[in-house]
Amino acid sequence: MRICVVVGSADISGGTFVLFQHALHLQEQGHDVTVATMYPLDVVAPDWHPALRALRFCLVDEVSGRFDLAVATWWKSVYELHKVDADRYCYFVQSIESRFYPEREQPLRRLVEDTYDLPLPVITEATWIQQHLEERQGRRVRLVRNGVLKEVYRPDGPADVPRLERGLRVLVEGPLGVDFKNVPRTLRLCADAGVDELWLLTITDVDSYPGVDRVISRVPVARTAEVYRSCDVLVKLSYVEGMFGPPLEMFHCGGTAIVYAVSGHDEYIVDGENALVVPPGDEAGVVAALHRLRDDPALVRRLKEGAARTAAAWPDWPTSSTGFAAALDEVVAEPPVRREDFARAAALAWDRYVAAEQARLRRSPARRAAATLKPWLRRRSPRTFRALAAAHYRWTAGRFSRAR
Repeated sequence: MRICVVVGSADISGGTFVLFQHALHLQEQGHDVTVATMYPLDVVAPDWHPALRALRFCLVDEVSGRFDLAVATWWKSVYELHKVDADRYCYFVQSIESRFYPEREQPLRRLVEDTYDLPLPVITEATWIQQHLEERQGRRVRLVRNGVLKEVYRPDGPADVPRLERGLRVLVEGPLGVDFKNVPRTLRLCADAGVDELWLLTITDVDSYPGVDRVISRVPVARTAEVYRSCDVLVKLSYVEGMFGPPLEMFHCGGTAIVYAVSGHDEYIVDGENALVVPPGDEAGVVAALHRLRDDPALVRRLKEGAARTAAAWPDWPTSSTGFAAALDEVVAEPPVRREDFARAAALAWDRYVAAEQARLRRSPARRAAATLKPWLRRRSPRTFRALAAAHYRWTAGRFSRAR
C-alpha cells in the first residue's frame, strides 16, 4: 500500500518515536510510506531516530499523489487529514489529548474531544484509552500496545557511568515547560528528598538546571538507554500519559521507578512489585517513597527484580508493529469513510471552537490582552520577547534554588 502518516513534528518525543517504529516496519514489509509533517524538519534534532534517514518526508501542505491509506496521529493532524487524497483514512490515538489542556480552556478541550467523534476508524496503544473511547464515544477501538526496542533497552549495554555502589542516583525524564509533564516540580521534590545524585533527561535544549547534578538534553535513542543504565530509579510524575513508555524502558535497563497513578500506569506497573505508585498530587508521598528507596537497598533490589520480570514478558517492536499492520489491514477491508464527510464534520467542529473561544475571550479582558500581546510582541520585537522568556526561566530557576 501507499500510506501517508500525518504527524505534528518529527522532532524528539515519545509519541513520534512510536510512529517512527511503526512506519519503519511498514516500509520494511514493502509498503510505500510517506510522513507528512505539520512543522518543518529544519528544527528537528538530527539523527535522533533512524527513520529520519529511511523514510520519505514532506510538509502536509505539500503532499501530492493518491494514497491507499492516510493515518492521523495527533488531534491537530485530524484537522489536516482532508489535505491527503486517500482511499481510506484512520486515526491513531495515543492519549486523550484534551487532558493536555487546563479546565479553563474548555473550547480547546472540546475541539480535541470532537476529533474522537469524527467518522474515522480508531487504533490506540493503551487499554485505558480503548475503554475511554468505547464507553464515552461508543466507538469500536482496535488496541495495539507499544513495543520496546529490546536491542537498545537492555540491562547489559554500555552506561554513561556505573551506578553508585552506595546511594541512590535518581533520574527525572521529560520536557521543561509542559505543565502536565510536571518536570520542574518533580526535580524540586527529588531535591527535597535529599537524593544522592539527581539527573535530568530532557528534550528541552538546556545544558544545566539548578540543583541537578547532570543534564542530558536532546540525545539519540541509543544514548537514552545509556542514561537509564546509569541510574537506579526514574521519577516520572506526569498528570497525563498515554502508554507511559519511559518507566517501561527503565525496567528494561535494570532500574525501577516512582510514578503517579496516572492513566496508563496500570498497563504494566504494580505498586510494590516493580515500582512505587503514589496518588497524583501526593508530593509528601513522593518524598516518602524516595526516602524508602534511599534507606532500604533490599527494597530497591526487589523492585528491580520485579521490573526485570515485567520487561522480559513485554513484546518487542516487531511484534507490536506486526499487530499495527494487521489493524491497518482491517481498516482497509472496511467500507471507506468519504473524505468529504469527515472534512465537513471537522470544519463544523472548528467553526464551533472559533465561536466559543471568541466568546470566552470576550468574557476575560485580561486573557484577551495576553492572547493578543504575546504573538504581537514575538512578531514586532523578537529580542524583547526572548528577554522576557529568559527572565521567566531565571525566575523559575530561582524559585527552585530557594526551595532547595
